[in-house]
Amino acid sequence: MKNSEALHINKDSSPLAVLMLFFTEIFQLLVEQSNLYYQQHLDRQAGPSHRLPDIMLPDIMTFTALALQMGYNMKDILHDYWSRLKQLHTPLYGETMTRDRFLHILWFLHFADNSHRPDPGEQYDRLWKIRTVFDTLNQFYPKFYNPSEHLTVDEVIIKFQGRVIFRQYIPKKWKSFGIKIYKLCDESGYTYDMSVYLGKDSRSATDDMTATHATVRHLTCRVEGLGHRLFTDNFFSSPRLF
Repeated sequence: MKNSEALHINKDSSPLAVLMLFFTEIFQLLVEQSNLYYQQHLDRQAGPSHRLPDIMLPDIMTFTALALQMGYNMKDILHDYWSRLKQLHTPLYGETMTRDRFLHILWFLHFADNSHRPDPGEQYDRLWKIRTVFDTLNQFYPKFYNPSEHLTVDEVIIKFQGRVIFRQYIPKKWKSFGIKIYKLCDESGYTYDMSVYLGKDSRSATDDMTATHATVRHLTCRVEGLGHRLFTDNFFSSPRLF
């Protein structure tokens, strides 16, 4: 551990304890921004509206737990998780959170204040909607774990079917459509740093450094000079990098 005040993680640590190490601040952010977005929605209404209770920290944690559980219990549509039909009924969801409360959180789930949207321009951040979440995770990755000697830089595709300008299509990947993320991982698979590919960025390339070279240098800046061995494939390799 790098932080003596952090919770001690060992093989007996519960998954919840490990999750809260990384997501406590993010859950607080979700509570703040989701309630703010709901209030902004009410302010836009022409007439009086019935105000629902604010989203609290236990609500966000329960919502997240149910969303994760849905990945292990796939159904055709979201409403089926609360269905009372015998062939579909799963008591866990209705006993944990009402359908309307879950949908309310889902509809107003937010990560950033829309009123702070940056102006489009040369420095526009395409990831601004979740930039705080992304930076928070990158801040905590090295805080709670010292990587092993062998590290690798590689790319992964996170399946995504929404509409963003930086969504990638890579036919050779198992998940062809999605968001490409560059990651620095150790031999256990732990992610030590990551960055999202947001489209061609000529600013990162110079006469002495290609864009992929810059990506490797950026991801390894925290471990540079600490004696690690770095492995990459041909996509990232170059004589100048070595």
